[in-house]
Order: sequence, then C-alpha cells, then structure tokens
Amino acid sequence: MKNKNDQIAFHSMMAAGMIFLIIFSFIPMFGIVMAFQDYVPAKGISGSRWVGLDNFTFMLQIPDSKQIFINTIVIAVWKIIVGTFVSITFALLLNEIRVKIAKRFMQTVVYLPNFLSWAVLATVVMNIFSYEGPINAFLGWFGLDPILFMASNEWFRPMLVLSDVWKEFGYGSIIYLAALTSIDPGQYEAASIDGANRFQKLWYVTLPGLMPTILLVTTLNLPNVLNAGFDQIFNLYNPLVYETADIIDTYVYRVGLVERQYSLGTAVGLLRSIVGIILILSANKLTQKLTDYRIF
Repeated sequence: MKNKNDQIAFHSMMAAGMIFLIIFSFIPMFGIVMAFQDYVPAKGISGSRWVGLDNFTFMLQIPDSKQIFINTIVIAVWKIIVGTFVSITFALLLNEIRVKIAKRFMQTVVYLPNFLSWAVLATVVMNIFSYEGPINAFLGWFGLDPILFMASNEWFRPMLVLSDVWKEFGYGSIIYLAALTSIDPGQYEAASIDGANRFQKLWYVTLPGLMPTILLVTTLNLPNVLNAGFDQIFNLYNPLVYETADIIDTYVYRVGLVERQYSLGTAVGLLRSIVGIILILSANKLTQKLTDYRIF
C-alpha cells in the first residue's frame, strides 16, 4: 500500500509537466496538416483545399531557401565548434587555479550570463557593437575606421557566434570541470615520476581523460545543427543582414506569422523537424558507437 501511495505521489508531481507538454507540444502537432493544404484561416483546417506536396515544392524553388539552410548550418556548426573549444579551454585554465575563492568567483562570473535571456542581452550586445560603442572606440585608438557590425554581412555572423559563446561557455565548462575530477590522480603522479612537465601532463593525461566527455557532448549537440538560436538572432538581426543571418526559425516566423503564409511556414517547419529527428537518431547511434552510451 505504501509503495502504491508513493507511485501516486510521484505521478502527481509529473502531472503538471505532462499536462503542459500535451497542451503545448502534442496537441499543436495536428497543425502540421496545414503543410499539405492551401490553408485559409476563415475556412479552417477542415475546409481548406488539399494541395499535397505543393508547398514543399514551392519552398525548394524559392531562391532564398538554399541560403537560409546554409545560414542555419554554418551558424550552428560554428557555435558548436567555438563553444566547445572555449568551454574546454576555460575548464582547463580554471582547474589550474589553486585558490578556491578565486576559482569559485571566476566560475560564478562567467556563468551569470547564462541566466539572462536574449531579450535582455541583445541590448547589451548592440550597445557594445554599435557604431559608437566600446569595440569601435577601441579600434579608433589604433587609427582604424569604425565597423557597422550590426549592418555588415561580413561581421554579423562572427558577432553572433562570439556573443553566443560568451553567454553559454560558462555553463558548458561545468561539464568539463566535472569530467576533470574523474581523472585518476595516480596518472598525474606517474607522469611526474616520468619527468613530464605541465604541458605534457595536459596533453597526455588530461585531454585523453576528457576525450569521452568531449565526444559525448559534441555528439549530443549534433541535433542542434538546425537550431542556430532563434532568440538571439531574432533580437539582433535586421533586413540588412538577412543574407547571412536569416535562419530557418526566423524565416518561418516571418513568412508564417508576419506575412500570413501559414501553409508555407508550416511546411518549412515540418521539414526542419524531420531533418532534426534524423539527426537525433544518427547522434544516438554515433554516441553508442563512440562512447558506449545511448541517449535513449
């Protein structure tokens, strides 16, 4: 009887989350029918004309579609690569700090931006990279001309990647700091006996010890290749940088909601979801093969 009551209590705790998931995630999935219709709001889903795969065909014929997919993949891949490198580097440097107060202070400072939304951070980033901001003021000290970071297709992508890494690397470094604690101290002692210096210990002991975690985290990030960060880009981009900054999510928002092409927006979103599922399944297989760990 006690076990049954415990199970009821546990399921009751899950109920609110499950209800939220059903209402906002599962029920709206019926709306994917619009991707195969010429959806008219006045007629509804049941009354709109069925057009089959016409929306998908039209989507692939749009000149912008190829560029949008390229933008999404390029931005997402660079975020994963640079973010992983910076997180690992910071974790290694932080691990070398022996004063606990200084170590905790540094970890807290770099972790704080993770708690702020892009609605807030976008204003900070725009002020930093504005024409009269501190970055351009710094360039002026060396006699360089100011750069229009927010309106330049050449500079906007690097600015997106760097600002995203600044926000997220503190959180990512926690994973690698935890992995560092699992490395056997005896390996460092053996390396010291063999006459290894700090760099050699890092190269031959620390990095190999981190490699399973690096492979696991990188593999888990593969499904995010089609998720380049809607919140960040939506709050920062403008029509001048659509060429290099417009991604699938922002395009779906603009076409589906702003321009009211609901069927086309749904078709683009559905295609993105299908590719995302394929990437998740591939990541699961790759993770199992490389690290003997399954996501599900």
